Amino acid sequence: MTTLKKLLRGFGLFLLLAVFLAAWIVLPWQALIGIAVLFALWMALTRSGRQAASVTWVGVGTLRQRLGASSVVVVGIAGVVGVLVALLAMAEGYRHTVSSSGSDDTAIVLRGGSSAELMSVVSREAINAIERAPEVARDAEGRPLASAELVVSANVPRRDGEDGSATLRGVGDMAWAVRPELKLVEGRRFETGRRELVVGTGARRQFQGLDPGKEIRLGSQVWTVVGVFESNDAMASEMWADAEVVASTFNRGSSRASVFAKLTDPKAFNAFKATLAADPRLQVEADTTADYFAAQSEALTKVLRIIGIVVGSIMAIGAVFGALNTMFATVAARAREIATLRAIGFRGMPVVVAVMLETMLLALLGGLLGGLLAWLVFNGYTASTLAGGVASLSFEFRVSPELLWEGLKWALAIGFVGGLFPALRAATLPVTDALRAM
Repeated sequence: MTTLKKLLRGFGLFLLLAVFLAAWIVLPWQALIGIAVLFALWMALTRSGRQAASVTWVGVGTLRQRLGASSVVVVGIAGVVGVLVALLAMAEGYRHTVSSSGSDDTAIVLRGGSSAELMSVVSREAINAIERAPEVARDAEGRPLASAELVVSANVPRRDGEDGSATLRGVGDMAWAVRPELKLVEGRRFETGRRELVVGTGARRQFQGLDPGKEIRLGSQVWTVVGVFESNDAMASEMWADAEVVASTFNRGSSRASVFAKLTDPKAFNAFKATLAADPRLQVEADTTADYFAAQSEALTKVLRIIGIVVGSIMAIGAVFGALNTMFATVAARAREIATLRAIGFRGMPVVVAVMLETMLLALLGGLLGGLLAWLVFNGYTASTLAGGVASLSFEFRVSPELLWEGLKWALAIGFVGGLFPALRAATLPVTDALRAM
């Protein structure tokens, strides 16, 4: 019978942990705040709640006497939250940079079956047919706002001295009209027919020799950097040049990798896609640039998030054991006090709540500290990775409020798990044994 009770108790604890962690992950912050308000009302209006508040106040008041042991919990959880938020900020920064490159009123057309521009080839005949589509917007002179572009990977030395790979995009004058958000911040645009480059701020920050006025070898030719542009998206990691010159240098002929087209209206995309599908000469696929770049970022973003969660989980296990050791030691040190409270009529529930609150308070401090450190150190930190498996993409870590809240939830979950078993130990500690042991 005793064994059965222990099994049932263990199963109940496991079920409680599972329900808590599932709710903690799924519930929005509004619901969690509502739960906290209800809990505060319970502590203020019920006898058991007031007892829990009294015991908690006594425990918190003795934290200074246990500063060393308490700091183990705070620092351990701060480390978990800091690393977790930093890794998730890297994933969020990459996703934001790539997905910001698109919009719903701009379409990208690639060869059928191509998953990226570097794998696509669109013929001159297909480009002319795409530009004539009625859903493509026109400028004041009646020219289609469509930009046929060529993308190649070029070897460029990085600032750390290692060889790197940068995206060289061959464009025409219409590329600037299709992307009005792109701004020239230094120098001038390249001239048609000349080996001149305009580089993004991210590429300039990442690679050597991309300052205006300097020359750099791409392929078999020497190019001159004449300007710098800012776009606040993935384009900032690219170098732009005249498409005809890029094609002749890299032997690409008259074909292009993609066509970017400004649509008359975001709702015109389905009609535009149907127009291309109805033309038997075209073997192409169209997508909005918003969806295209979101898909480009999805795989790596998912991998980075998985890495962050796995690393955070491993560190969290260590933090849980640290919290368990600290709180078991705290319960043992306060055994006479807890036994006395039980002897004068305090129930087990207030003791459980008091120990849990003390642990979660330490976890809260650790979560806030870890989040603050992650924000101070990593928010805006510049990194680079491969985009499309070939060229480097520069992006900034983004420590958003959502990530800080996620890190705080992890901290409180660690505190909950780390405090539950010591709390139950305190509540079930036999009064006579505790008094006799002291």
